[in-house]
Amino acid sequence: MFPTEPAAVNNGFSALLKNRAFMLLWIGQLVSQLADKVFFVLMIALLEYYPSPGLAQNSKYSTLMVAFTIPAILFGSAGGIFVDRFPKKLIMVGSDVVRGILTLCLPFLPREFLILLIVTFAISTVTQFFAPAEQAAIPIIVRRENLLAANALFSSTMMGALIVGFAVGEPMLSWAKDLLGEKYGQELVVGALYVLSAIIMQPINFKEKKATDDAEAVIHPWADFKQGLRYLKKNRLVLNAMLQLVTLYCVFAALMVLSIRLAAEFGLKEKQFGFFLAAAGVGMVLGAASLGNWGEKLHGKPLPLIGFLMMALVLGLFTFINHLALALGLCAMLGIGASLIGVPMQTLIQQQTPPTMLGKVFGFQNHAVNIALSLPLAITGPITDAFGLRTVLVVMSFVVAAVGVWAWQNTRRVLKDVI
Repeated sequence: MFPTEPAAVNNGFSALLKNRAFMLLWIGQLVSQLADKVFFVLMIALLEYYPSPGLAQNSKYSTLMVAFTIPAILFGSAGGIFVDRFPKKLIMVGSDVVRGILTLCLPFLPREFLILLIVTFAISTVTQFFAPAEQAAIPIIVRRENLLAANALFSSTMMGALIVGFAVGEPMLSWAKDLLGEKYGQELVVGALYVLSAIIMQPINFKEKKATDDAEAVIHPWADFKQGLRYLKKNRLVLNAMLQLVTLYCVFAALMVLSIRLAAEFGLKEKQFGFFLAAAGVGMVLGAASLGNWGEKLHGKPLPLIGFLMMALVLGLFTFINHLALALGLCAMLGIGASLIGVPMQTLIQQQTPPTMLGKVFGFQNHAVNIALSLPLAITGPITDAFGLRTVLVVMSFVVAAVGVWAWQNTRRVLKDVI
């Protein structure tokens, strides 16, 4: 369902533009997101300079991907536990500074593949603390009636950073290499982006409740983990919203693999699969921007159900078309449907979660999403090879529609129990 509380006064993005703390957080996360994407491009570019006897280039690429993704699975929940115990500003600014320093250290370290893996693993680990702190910070500095617009803006810019970051990463690094030198230039630019993000967020004044004593500030990982699990079991509305977000990310993970096959189906080169992802990204930006401006007029509407059914329809239609422009239009529609799920559900979680639990809940969310992303990425390719692209798309269409209807009915039951 849509966020459970009606907006008192929601002026869309205009209210957020007057919120200095939010604007600094938004700009800082945008720069940090861009740094993350360019950093990943940098790691791929550096592979040829870091020899590893016995490993082929494709194997090196796969190993680097593992080093980048494993921390998300191992430390996703741990990051959220720290967020609830320490100031969120300290975690975000500190994470950016650490990632910037690690990147700037690369030119001075031995050029060995193991070193590259260690640095990649370390930076990805630090990111697991930044992400839940950023998400938990939004409801602290934004009024409840403006949370929908805030999440819409964050969703838009995160997707924009995904599209723009990978698109400008290679030209930006090439420019840095030519202007600042091959040895230091690329690392200097990426490290500077992380440090710039930290500088932008430094003036933010978070009004957080401080620990009353040393015992409260002490971290008890296992106890905190169980406390977070108990909260999710108790608050079925938040759990249901989180399951919908996990399903959404699973669909997009599968589409990342299927888009390579789709590119060949529509006469493109396999490496041009990014056109489909970019079109979906544009749709998400448009959908999120629309929710941010006019979302209060849609209060009470089953937006996630509409989003799931829209995505299911698009997946089914893909099996009947053969025109590239139409396919890109459908991808944009898919992105709009995704925004109708992601933005309201993220807002609902923020509305329903008390400040003392925000870090744990978003840590769980990031952990669940990262694990959920891994399975579709691993099995979609083999399943498509076995049964064919069209069969997989049709099955996905039915599954997405079924999940949407189930989630809608389940949310209605939970709301009736609450009322």
